[in-house]
Amino acid sequence: MKLLEELCIAAGISGFEGDIAKIMQRELGKSCDSVETDNFGNIIASKGKGKMKIMLAAHLDEIGLMVKYISKEGFINFVKIGGIDDRSLMGQRVIVKAKKGDVPGIIGSKPPHLQKDEERKQVIKHEDLFIDIGAKDDKDANKRIEIGDPIIFEPNFAGLGNNLYYGKAVDDRLGCYILAKVMEKIPKDINATVYAVGTAQEETGLKGARVSAFKIDPDYAFAIDTTIAGGTPQIKETESNLKVGNGPAITITEASGRGVVTHPKLRELLINEAKKNKIPYQIDVLEGGMTDGAIIYLTREGIPTGVVSIPCRYIHAPSGVFSMKDVDNAIKLLIKALTNFRV
Repeated sequence: MKLLEELCIAAGISGFEGDIAKIMQRELGKSCDSVETDNFGNIIASKGKGKMKIMLAAHLDEIGLMVKYISKEGFINFVKIGGIDDRSLMGQRVIVKAKKGDVPGIIGSKPPHLQKDEERKQVIKHEDLFIDIGAKDDKDANKRIEIGDPIIFEPNFAGLGNNLYYGKAVDDRLGCYILAKVMEKIPKDINATVYAVGTAQEETGLKGARVSAFKIDPDYAFAIDTTIAGGTPQIKETESNLKVGNGPAITITEASGRGVVTHPKLRELLINEAKKNKIPYQIDVLEGGMTDGAIIYLTREGIPTGVVSIPCRYIHAPSGVFSMKDVDNAIKLLIKALTNFRV
């Protein structure tokens, strides 16, 4: 649990994954035969000596913001990095990861008391919001921050009860945690060479998965990510019938088929291993959203790919909610699938 908290709290928006990459390099170095960082910023580790190559991918990066402009009054205008609902931004606490050190701030807007009736009915767009770092003016602000500095949501991680937890960047630090634990627990004499990849810039176009899969050229691959949980107000069962705590999700297809369509062999492997070992699981058919699997399986001449995801509430928000039982069962499922993999 201490490692998972460290992963969630670490900074790493797309293209600025250095802090989280160091943690993953450290953890994978404890159990793997080799660990390297490629030209793109992906962490690539390997374990085993078998001829068959299997790639496991979990993305390092998180959604966030970036400094775009500093006003004469010292307020920050920003752009979004990754998919963020503007409704989740107002009043949030953030950290500007400036070169000279962390700078805390608050996302501000016009208060409701001063809004006209028509304004109250509309969602305030992110370009109309600003970040207040307590600067006197632009000269004061420029002493602490620069245009292009990455911005993360204020780090958070804690328990809610009933084995549920919340944290910043659970998408996809849960996948990073699972990746590290799977590599720790699979035997060194596994009948394959297993590559664990912490991919960079997933949230901005699945980029790290593209280049790392091309380099490794695996025979098979599994992406490890989060997915949308239902069971909360405003989400219909027809939109998501996945429940937090009912087991990891095995994906059939993403984005109505525009994303990965899980290879039948890997789909059957995951489901059969879950049934045989009495590991709870759920089936995920996504109408929207993609994982690294969507780009891995299109690499070179095509790579059979599967996806295992953790159902989470409020993903792509400053905090997400998940069940540790689902995380532990995902680790068990992937270990069983890898150790019982047959060509």
